[in-house]
Amino acid sequence: MADKPSFYITTPIYYVNAAPHLGTAYCTIMCDVQARYRRAAGYDVKFLTGLDEHGQKVEEAAEAHGMTPQAWCDSLAPAFTDIWQTLEISNDDFIRTTQERQVRAVQYLWERMKESGYIYKGSYDGWYCVPEETYFTETQVAKSDEANHTEGQHLCPDCGRPLQRVQEESWFFKLSAFQDRLLKFYDEHPDFVMPGFRMNEVRSFVEGGLQDLSVSRTSFDWGIRLPFDNKHVTYVWFDALLNYATAVGYGQPGEEAAADYARRWPAQYHVVGKDIIRFHCVIWPAMLMAIGEPIPEHVFAHGFLMVRNEETGQGEKMSKSRGNAIAPQDVIDMLGVEGYRYYFMRDVKPGEDGAISFNRMDQVYNADLANSWGNLVSRALNMSAKYFDGKTPVLPAGWAERESPLTEAASGLYERYAQHMDVFEYPEAIDEVMALVGAANHYIEDAKPWALAKDSAQADELAFVIGGLLEAIRISAHLLAPFTPETCAEVLRRLSLEGEIGADDLAATCAWGQIPGGLSVTKGDALFPRLQKKD
Repeated sequence: MADKPSFYITTPIYYVNAAPHLGTAYCTIMCDVQARYRRAAGYDVKFLTGLDEHGQKVEEAAEAHGMTPQAWCDSLAPAFTDIWQTLEISNDDFIRTTQERQVRAVQYLWERMKESGYIYKGSYDGWYCVPEETYFTETQVAKSDEANHTEGQHLCPDCGRPLQRVQEESWFFKLSAFQDRLLKFYDEHPDFVMPGFRMNEVRSFVEGGLQDLSVSRTSFDWGIRLPFDNKHVTYVWFDALLNYATAVGYGQPGEEAAADYARRWPAQYHVVGKDIIRFHCVIWPAMLMAIGEPIPEHVFAHGFLMVRNEETGQGEKMSKSRGNAIAPQDVIDMLGVEGYRYYFMRDVKPGEDGAISFNRMDQVYNADLANSWGNLVSRALNMSAKYFDGKTPVLPAGWAERESPLTEAASGLYERYAQHMDVFEYPEAIDEVMALVGAANHYIEDAKPWALAKDSAQADELAFVIGGLLEAIRISAHLLAPFTPETCAEVLRRLSLEGEIGADDLAATCAWGQIPGGLSVTKGDALFPRLQKKD
């Protein structure tokens, strides 16, 4: 792997208290698609996901269930590992903040912070949201109260739930010292926050002035102890953000960990929800600046998933009280795992809020997967089996240079696709592939291979048509594989191209004209049976 460039991508680590939902699954699939694409394109990929298990709300939930915090976390972790396995997530590592490697790394961070001079001891008196594990200033709370017309009860500006007044001894991180350095960093790295319009939010927040951050607690116990002040446990975000570095060797003993860190850090992409970009684009880079470590190349912030109101066409917030909450299993039951993965990557534009609905899922699945892609594979493989004795046609030398509607559609396809995939423009990347699929379906109607098969003088033309269709299918399978990996592997198996599964030079693999002749072709069942309307 040493000759391959490193590509390190992470999801946020998810709060252990709530079962995986559509939003966490969406983010994780987004990362998985990128990781699979990068592996196919020749990168040495590390793909990390995991769980955030410390903090006050975990301690309170465990107590409410009559369990220790660790036992509570252990009981919930399988809900995540199981659904990621079901959704074909190809993560290389799964970190939990209760693991010894994270404890070691966080305590090492504290020692480095103490040496840096960017922490100090004081007392905190202010507002705290337990569900969001977030501190708020008096100004932020006052603005929230004004906007929500609340009196007496102070509500969280982010989630709207009641805030707690916290008064306790605390260690503080001198976040205020990094305002100018952060703004300079943003100037020098304009694509640090993606999509670009999110950078405006981050910059505005920093320009508004940064307050020093309370980064330890004494009022509860469930957290990592400070190595030099045992009364204090680490503030959950100060702990959680470090996981990305921990997983590639930060603070770990031994030469192997040091080599891994030198090779993998900084990460290429942190993919996070737009609600936590403050932590990832302000606090996290400031922490790294304080200890002299490189800053990740990009933070990609995705939007929220809304439920489309079929009457108004508008997106509405998903909630159990509204009766519009959709669980991952609901979508799996309807579309299957690969249909699930495809729909969310096809129909929701990364970076923006997306309105989803079962009606739209039905439309996208049937139009793209059943009628276009699945239909093409079924028809072309059937004709290859019927007209060429179950084999791929043997084509003359130079056949790939002959122009056709398929060579036109395939010309420059990989370059256009990669340009979109590199920056998470998944719907646009799929559009490029589906243009080839659509051209192939039209080609069948225009070339009429069933008519050519009736005329022995047209045998070479028939071979050219079917060979071109199978080549279009081969290339499309490779380009759609990050989205629907199992189905695309099955397509290659049906073409006896098992050796191409897992290929790691996608550009070369997708060059036109490589389908070998004389391979066994298996028709098989429909890849994506049409969804039937339920009464």
